[in-house]
Amino acid sequence: MYDHDRLTTPFHSHATATEVLDGADLAGRRAVVTGGASGIGTETVRALTAAGAEVTVATRDPASAEATVRALDALPGPGSVRSAPLDLADLASVEAFARAWQGPLDILVANAGIMAVPERRVSNQGWELHLATNHLGHFALATALHPHLRAAGSARVVAVSSGAHRAAAFDFEDPQFERRPYDRWTAYGQSKTADVLLAVGARRWASDGITANALNPGWISTNLQRHLDDETLRAMGAIDEKGDIIPQPYYKEPAQGAATSVLLAASPLLEGVTGRYFEDNQEARLAEDSDPRPGGVAAHALDPRAADRLWEYAARTVAAARG
Repeated sequence: MYDHDRLTTPFHSHATATEVLDGADLAGRRAVVTGGASGIGTETVRALTAAGAEVTVATRDPASAEATVRALDALPGPGSVRSAPLDLADLASVEAFARAWQGPLDILVANAGIMAVPERRVSNQGWELHLATNHLGHFALATALHPHLRAAGSARVVAVSSGAHRAAAFDFEDPQFERRPYDRWTAYGQSKTADVLLAVGARRWASDGITANALNPGWISTNLQRHLDDETLRAMGAIDEKGDIIPQPYYKEPAQGAATSVLLAASPLLEGVTGRYFEDNQEARLAEDSDPRPGGVAAHALDPRAADRLWEYAARTVAAARG
């Protein structure tokens, strides 16, 4: 059970990111949004910039993101947008990004991710690709940027997870699928459990004025689904036989999917809150394994002992890759 009252907000499940930050003043705040050039990442950048933040879009290919970044930077308002190269699956790229950062960092949104890669693939460091991109790369980035987050005095880290975390606890015996059979949904779910555990483990930074929380953005049609073929999407009930999307009441537009991200990143309602998991702009209920209802957060993702164990595993794994 939670040892605190669940936090609720006045925002409904389909509120937009702009609505959530209406009236917020982020002038002088600096933010990094990984994967900010597409999908809910772009809408996260749009809302933070409109509220006055100076936002860096961290993306694998700044050249392809140039048009999006220019358009966001040209929007009315006091904020600004720039891009910088970052490949989360390449530790050298992560460390180059961190070395280049100058000054305090108020907001880090760990938004970029991959989902359901059909076959086991590994990064340059030999890490299973979901774990590399969704968790280990973000862990390496957050820890490398820790001095800059601490310098801000009141910084926030936001980890974009998924409801898929409920299906897969973190497997400490074989996290890289070196011995067990590879399953793309288990790999994705485990990496998203790791994202929630990152927020829980970051409680060690509370004395530095840094809070961290995780979220499920909901079902949004974005590039995240690029590895899903039509047969899989039909089996999920997402498209019909003609390939058209089947509307569902829980589907969201990207601007709605980004709302919980910016709630955690900048809303005054989250001041001082850390180590929690949110969905639909509210703190999620605790969901038992046998609970058939969608949503909620699994106990295995909030376990502080698992969070500390994962933090130690990630630190060792990153250190070993440095040689």
